[in-house]
Amino acid sequence: MSAGWQAPAAAPVADGPPRARNLLFVMCDQLRADHLSCYGHPSLRTPALDALAARGTLFENAFVQSGVCGPSRMSFYTGRYVSSHGATWNRVPLSVAEWTLGDHLRAAGRSLALIGKTHVMPDREGLARLRLDGDAELGQLLARGSFVEALRHDGHHAEPRARYAQWLRSQGYPGDDPWTDWVIAVNTPDGASASGWHMRNVHLPARVREEHSETAYTVGEAIDFVRRAGDTPWALHLSLVKPHWPYVAPAPYHAMYEPGDALQVHRDPRERLDPHPVYGAYMRHEESRNFARDEVWRRVRPAYMGLVRQVDDHLGRLWATLEELGRWDDTLVVFTADHGDYLGDHWLGEKELFHDVVQRVPLIVAAPGQGARGRRESRLVEAIDVVPTALQALGLPPARHRIEGASLLPLLDGHTPPRWRDAAHSELDYAYRAARLTLGREPDACRGWMVRTARWKYVHWQDLPPQLFDLADDPHEYIDRGRDPGLEGVRDEMRDRLREWSLGLKRRTTVGLAEVAERTDAYKKAGVFYGQW
Repeated sequence: MSAGWQAPAAAPVADGPPRARNLLFVMCDQLRADHLSCYGHPSLRTPALDALAARGTLFENAFVQSGVCGPSRMSFYTGRYVSSHGATWNRVPLSVAEWTLGDHLRAAGRSLALIGKTHVMPDREGLARLRLDGDAELGQLLARGSFVEALRHDGHHAEPRARYAQWLRSQGYPGDDPWTDWVIAVNTPDGASASGWHMRNVHLPARVREEHSETAYTVGEAIDFVRRAGDTPWALHLSLVKPHWPYVAPAPYHAMYEPGDALQVHRDPRERLDPHPVYGAYMRHEESRNFARDEVWRRVRPAYMGLVRQVDDHLGRLWATLEELGRWDDTLVVFTADHGDYLGDHWLGEKELFHDVVQRVPLIVAAPGQGARGRRESRLVEAIDVVPTALQALGLPPARHRIEGASLLPLLDGHTPPRWRDAAHSELDYAYRAARLTLGREPDACRGWMVRTARWKYVHWQDLPPQLFDLADDPHEYIDRGRDPGLEGVRDEMRDRLREWSLGLKRRTTVGLAEVAERTDAYKKAGVFYGQW
């Protein structure tokens, strides 16, 4: 036999028969878990998501792999931690070598449609290296994270040539930039307009009519997609930009809630006394200085609540369509968010750092034929669990050599897996942020890694002191015990956990486990006979 002979690789196989024909993967941007009634908000009613929780399983302790849109979403889409996929920030492309959920579906002869946003940045260098940077169909697909873009709408900046902008013009909203002029602009009492970028204006109604707003339009497109699909199997990622800033809601949602309906901010004066250097630098950001003022969070939180309620109302339309078409019986439905929002908690605005209000997100999953409905599951789950859950439900190979998450289907059925994680992990790269300049750090010295158990949260900062929080005694994370001499043993234990997690990341991704097993100790089949006497 030739020394170049290779044994045929074993074909990948699924973990069992399919549970679903279709996938509906719904994500909100910047939605806090505590802003749904099924997660305990006392004033904000979300009946559609409550109904989904009653049909499926609500995960009480679901955590993202980063508190930033881009890296968090890339973990949702790849089933891999940020340290593995490498897209550490919004402007950092996901390597063309990384497989997304869309790639796994494409390998099975299917596709993953997108309606909404993804934060996928094309890996132009990688595509050029493969000569896929032109008009090649495959190159265009890979540049989009292997999503088939039925509608791309990011909703963070003007997109004057995008389909939503063109549709707005057809509905009577003139101008080169109807998103800025109508969708995120507000009507003032004197009949003028003002920008929703200024948070002082978000108590006023958007100039756009509710039925033409981002949420109404995007969910409407999803409803049309499901209807057009009929009985043909489909997979759809519906990714809603709201309640992400600008915090502008259309009437009547802008005035649905008052400051007294909002959750009280969680912050403590002790947090501002000798804060951790990174935390202190983030408190100096413009959005944090503003949200530290009571008038700001009191103005913004009611508008944010209105945006959440609008999302829920329109998801109710989508749920009704699934019911009408009988799609609940053959569709895996996943609802989640890419991260939370400080909204003034911890003297901060935006997101990014490692407090639970940012890292913990809503996650509700409903699968056809699941063994236990309406369950509340308290085990720690992570964003990386969505891809393996979808693959198993659709009857596709699990790709365990790449994917670092675990399928949630056993938990949906009320089973206790023999092994389950007892810690969640998240990461931050703040190289692009003003905090780096405040601290005088180089762009390659701005990383942070979190490990969180039921009791402790530990954050390892590159070349800076760690942080430690006792979640039992201090559930709101006010007191940083990272320099407490009496807790050195706890810090050592948590640092060891972080090291073991890092060593276990999956870096051998170009061959599957079955192929490795088949070719183990097979060198003689290739005509190699070293070591014989």
